[in-house]
Amino acid sequence: MANSSIRYGRRIRKTVNAIRRNKIALYRCEVCGKTAVERIDTSIWRCRHCNTTYAGGAYTMTTPLGVVSKQQIRALGKSGD
Repeated sequence: MANSSIRYGRRIRKTVNAIRRNKIALYRCEVCGKTAVERIDTSIWRCRHCNTTYAGGAYTMTTPLGVVSKQQIRALGKSGD
């Protein structure tokens, strides 16, 4: 039987590999600053150093919409001072 990873096109294989790399990568913790945040389950991320738990994206720590939301919240906080 042939290898199943060769069955589909190059584009979809590259996309799946990029998602897998992001899913297993370590991210920077906002509390302690260490690069130790790992995926525990779907959308649940935990820092190995300080045990802080985050809700994020399914395959990456932050989603594009989450980044925009944080920027808007910071901007609103600065304008209120």
